[in-house]
Amino acid sequence: MANIIITGASRGIGFELAKLFADDGHKVLALSRNDAPIKSLNHKNIHAFPFDLSKASDLDKLVNYLGEKRNTVDILINNAGKLLNKPFLDTSMEEFKAVYEVNVFGVAAVTKCVLPFMKKTGHVVTISSMGGVQGSMKFPGLSAYSSSKGAVITLTELWAEEFKETGPSFNVLALGAVQTEMLEEAFPGYHAPITALEMAAYIKDFSLNGNQFYNGKMLQVSNSTP
Repeated sequence: MANIIITGASRGIGFELAKLFADDGHKVLALSRNDAPIKSLNHKNIHAFPFDLSKASDLDKLVNYLGEKRNTVDILINNAGKLLNKPFLDTSMEEFKAVYEVNVFGVAAVTKCVLPFMKKTGHVVTISSMGGVQGSMKFPGLSAYSSSKGAVITLTELWAEEFKETGPSFNVLALGAVQTEMLEEAFPGYHAPITALEMAAYIKDFSLNGNQFYNGKMLQVSNSTP
């Protein structure tokens, strides 16, 4: 059974992922600013504590926890994300930076904390968006969000190259529309063809097995527009 860390586990895909892994017997560290939803499951295979990946003190808390447990991390899923749907000219630089603090700098910080605890066979999976894929359809109001999701695609490629001799493997999934709270915020009234549970099941399988076939790759996981 694998030791798995999932960020953004309070709702949507992250919440469903934590349940799926835990139900299969894997040990899950589920991280989110609001840990009440995941703790309410009272699942023996899930451990959770409040975690804000933009706070240095919380990153230290993560490192200390991993050091105390002395467990190898098999899979890290960078799922946490921050959405801003606002016209560019109305967006303050503070708002723009806040999106990057979570979607780019937070992803980098968590990954840096966890890498020393991962073996060559480990797998880092980062959740991006089709909006971050060069040449894909773009939507007004998502300048900060989509550009940040493009940044983590490039980060993944760079990490795979830098750690290709020692591991772990790094891949990024650019998701299309999934019926989550975040989708409703971005596209009010739009109904996606994929549920959070269905996408979580795909990500779970890919996280466990995808690094046998891919490293440094961006996979487009989408059957719709957006």
